[in-house]
Amino acid sequence: MKREMIRFTAVVLTLALMAPLCACAETGEAQAPPEFSSGEQPEDGQVPPELPDGEQPGNGQAPPELPNGEQPNGEQPGGMGGGQPGGFGGSGEVTQGTAANTISEDGEYNGSEYASSGDDENALRIDGATVTLDGITVEKSAGASSNTEDGDFYGMNAALLATNGAAVTIKNASVSSSAQNGNGVFSYGSGTTVNISDSAITTTADNSGGIQTTGGGTTNAANLTIETSGNSSAAIRSDRGGGTVNVDGGSYTTNGYNSPAVYSTAAITVKNAALTANNSEALVIEGKNSIALENCDVSGNMSDTKGSSSDENVHNVMIYQSMSGDADVGTSEFTMNGGTLTSENGDMFYVTNTHCAVNLCGVELIQKDSDSYLLNVSGNSASRGWGTAGANGGQVEFTATDQTMNGDIIVDTVSTLNLTLAGDSDFTGTINIVDNAQGGTAVADNAVVTVEDGSVWTLTGDCSLTSLDNHGTIDFNGYTITLADGTVLS
Repeated sequence: MKREMIRFTAVVLTLALMAPLCACAETGEAQAPPEFSSGEQPEDGQVPPELPDGEQPGNGQAPPELPNGEQPNGEQPGGMGGGQPGGFGGSGEVTQGTAANTISEDGEYNGSEYASSGDDENALRIDGATVTLDGITVEKSAGASSNTEDGDFYGMNAALLATNGAAVTIKNASVSSSAQNGNGVFSYGSGTTVNISDSAITTTADNSGGIQTTGGGTTNAANLTIETSGNSSAAIRSDRGGGTVNVDGGSYTTNGYNSPAVYSTAAITVKNAALTANNSEALVIEGKNSIALENCDVSGNMSDTKGSSSDENVHNVMIYQSMSGDADVGTSEFTMNGGTLTSENGDMFYVTNTHCAVNLCGVELIQKDSDSYLLNVSGNSASRGWGTAGANGGQVEFTATDQTMNGDIIVDTVSTLNLTLAGDSDFTGTINIVDNAQGGTAVADNAVVTVEDGSVWTLTGDCSLTSLDNHGTIDFNGYTITLADGTVLS
């Protein structure tokens, strides 16, 4: 039997179509990350599509108040910001602490060593300078962080921090951090760019990501080896204020709970990389942000019992809005072209409390948990402030192009799904509308399915849809499809 719906809580989420990057799609190719030698920053990502009626769910500023006037917790599953205990609640202004070593003049630095064991202290800070660092060693061996959000948002206590418009090129570096809230390499602020290649980054304590980008900063990474061991320590990480992250090649591994390989509150593109989360979901997108993957091997293994959001739902890719204020409210975007996406445990995709566009093209999907869903679009309990219970479902537009998919899809009555099977796609499984666990008022067009010419849908059980537009092939396999108007297809 499938996991009981009591596990799922209500949030509004929509997967709107994204321009596909893969060669098998008709339009669009992945753009290569900008050349590091130019020193120029990449252009901002495309403006995401509006909601179906042209409405945007918010202006990306303060989250709306709850009906009783209280602000939601906005707790994030990866431990990134709002509503978490133990030093959260940032200062509200840029607070970066001190630095054991600061470079504020342009230059080249080869083979240097930088160390820190102090509280709220960077081992190395590049402040507004244009520098090249080759063969350096950076070690943050100790030092407590007095405020986790100042560490997450602004780079306080990070091993290496670039800030105030710095342009930093790092090659052949070794960066390590064993301090709590000690992120590895941190790019903070609009105009700040970190270009890092052929380097190793290791962090061992909680709240310590590998590469972290916030406040509109830019990070371009190539051929990195990143490993994190603490909880809430994504290998590729962003937080409040977002920014742009381009990654090409390398290996990115997390071992802690609530530590996805990629946590996005930014525009993040990853190519030709291995992304592995050994005790967490693999990927998380929060709010009006994106992850675009090309030819990557991705794997997640979220625990059923450990981690702050395991009691809400167990999944491999999560797309949501926490309402913490760390990510603008709007359309989330996920695109994956080629490569593999493996879920060791839980649903392959879980979408809640956001408008979202998902596009898959030629991806090998490997789902090892038979008691799980291919796609789960539903509300949540709102116990973490993720919207209002009974009215926080997801709105999803999901396009599969030349894609093989196996598994069952559910969409609850406060959510919507517009699924298109395009090209030579082959989907084996069921799609069903289920009751919202919190008893919310049902919305229209819960499940709209289009099967284009050349695509095949093979049923493995009875299905319930709002409507069906079939130009391809449906193998009913002895089962039925019931439409919202009462029509039964067989």
